[in-house]
Amino acid sequence: MLLGLGLVVLFLVAWGAVLEMRTSFLQSLVFTRLTGDMTFTVGPGPSGNIHFPNGGPYDERLGYARLPLFIEALSAHHFVVERQATLSPQLDRFGAANGYLIYHEKGRAGLTLLDRAGAPLYAASYPERTYGDFKAVPPLVVDTLLFIEDHYLLDPRYRQHNPAVDWRRFALAAAGRGAGWLDPHLRQGGASTLATQIEKFQHSPGGRTGSIKEKLRQMMAATARAYLGGPDTTRARQQIVTTYLDSTPLSSRPGYGEIIGVGDGLWVWYGTDFAEANRVLAEPAPANLARKAEIYKQMLSLLLAERRPSYYLLVDRQALEVLTDRHLHLLSAAGIIDPALRETALKTELHFRAEPPAPLPVSFVGRKAADAIRTELLPLLRAPSLYNLDRLDLTVGTTFDAAAQRRITDVLARLGDRDQVKSLGLVGQKLLGTENPSRITYSVVLYERGTDRNFVRIHADSLDEPFDINSGAKLILGSTAKLRTLITYLDIINRLHGRYAEMSSRELQAVSAKAQDPLTRWAAGYLAGASDRSLQSMLDAAMQRRYSASPNETFFTGGGMHVFHNYERSDDGKVPTVAEAFAHSINLAFIRLMRDISHYYIAEAGPHMKELEADQPDSVREIYLRRFADQEGRTYLNRFYDDFHGRTPDEVLSLLAGRQDRSRVA
Repeated sequence: MLLGLGLVVLFLVAWGAVLEMRTSFLQSLVFTRLTGDMTFTVGPGPSGNIHFPNGGPYDERLGYARLPLFIEALSAHHFVVERQATLSPQLDRFGAANGYLIYHEKGRAGLTLLDRAGAPLYAASYPERTYGDFKAVPPLVVDTLLFIEDHYLLDPRYRQHNPAVDWRRFALAAAGRGAGWLDPHLRQGGASTLATQIEKFQHSPGGRTGSIKEKLRQMMAATARAYLGGPDTTRARQQIVTTYLDSTPLSSRPGYGEIIGVGDGLWVWYGTDFAEANRVLAEPAPANLARKAEIYKQMLSLLLAERRPSYYLLVDRQALEVLTDRHLHLLSAAGIIDPALRETALKTELHFRAEPPAPLPVSFVGRKAADAIRTELLPLLRAPSLYNLDRLDLTVGTTFDAAAQRRITDVLARLGDRDQVKSLGLVGQKLLGTENPSRITYSVVLYERGTDRNFVRIHADSLDEPFDINSGAKLILGSTAKLRTLITYLDIINRLHGRYAEMSSRELQAVSAKAQDPLTRWAAGYLAGASDRSLQSMLDAAMQRRYSASPNETFFTGGGMHVFHNYERSDDGKVPTVAEAFAHSINLAFIRLMRDISHYYIAEAGPHMKELEADQPDSVREIYLRRFADQEGRTYLNRFYDDFHGRTPDEVLSLLAGRQDRSRVA
């Protein structure tokens, strides 16, 4: 009696287990409830409850794993976290145990730059060629993939099916591993489904399964992800097909980089247009069977190469050809392809592209604003290269005006034409003469004044090369020297404002009377009588200070006494404001401004300057000069020692003779 009852119970348990393996009914209930509580909200300020991934290939490429480093680097430049995700307790615990979070992930991402109005200024997207949704995938590609990797993934009989586990393959893999303890040759078979493979090459360290624990983690994550939308996994299973095709890694090529997804794989490895491939493979009776067979064999080879992409695509392409031909027979026997397609494909060889595709031609003139921002982002995010930067899931708002930038760029692009230059009135005395206008580079940078800062609206130049005139050039010109002088001058005024703006008028009058330099004297006097003591008002007043442009004076410089001249003789009798002197590049006014700046710094040094000027034994000046001489001497001797140490006398003479100026040898 008890034996019979035990057998009945054992039968019911076995029957229930088999039924659960087919339908995943209980799994759907458990994981739907589990994932229903795995939520997050985005709120203001930094989150007190957030989890960052440990660093699978997907998380590294899109920048998610490096978010803590990005936040730290940006915080050092006064950026703040305005909004951040807060995880539910269930999602937080899952992320802590699994190493990454479960949510609906992006299939493609890249750097996007937006202008002031939110219009795209620059956009990169990787992978470049994707299906996007299941309906876009040709049925022939779906059937081929499922035959190779996951036979029952889209079985319509079981709508609650867990796509992360194929119990038949799991049992074989477990048996093979157990038998492997007795004989290593028996250790074969794998339990990977498409769902767990996606978790592996996106979120596992290095995109590999390093242990049984890692495999179980992949299965748990893939199961939870499948039930995010509820117990019916039909759409989730279709999305697995799309995600796999769009994100499978297919090695890399110098000159292109990492290749992700079959769309980019067809283009980079074979030179096949993705749109053409999908159109041809979707045709039941193509007009050109040979072309369909060629593309199908290429697609099949990429699906097979995913097992060992670098080996098959870079090391042994002949092995990939053999493996592909073998599967053509298997696919035909299974009824996936017809005999005509099989035979035509068998006669077709895989012809790999000799060189990676060349980048699309771009106008560097039109990308100067975007490239300037990308260059600024590199040190801000500590990104190693523009290649890595463009692959981040990152959107950046800028202050540029895209429409104005395009208009200026169009004008600059036409300035190489002489007729256009003439029509703009740029030919004449002290303008362009007979020189070729195409050899002249123009640049435009435009700022708009805001309430507390200036906003760059246009950043452009006419040089159709990656080099940026405005950001990368270091020019030693009179006008730029005046600009540096003006910046130094206004910086001093800013310091003086910070030092004296809160003092009373009586205190300021005392400071002005005792000041040792003209700038401090002026600043204190201005603030003493000003009704508006704001920094902007003081800077505006500083720009209206006047300096003589008379050349009837000599000036002491580091090279001795010098006489300077204005560019235009008509400026000699003027007494311009600082603003006028800068606008018209009047030399003598700026020489006198520089003298005031020099006097300010001498006065700032105070007693230390007098000590340095004192020519007495054991003075500060003597100590300073001795230290300088010792440092210079050590540098010279160390260089001499490095050059001649270990050389024979003949080698020393030869080296000395080689450094001698031959024109001075008799």
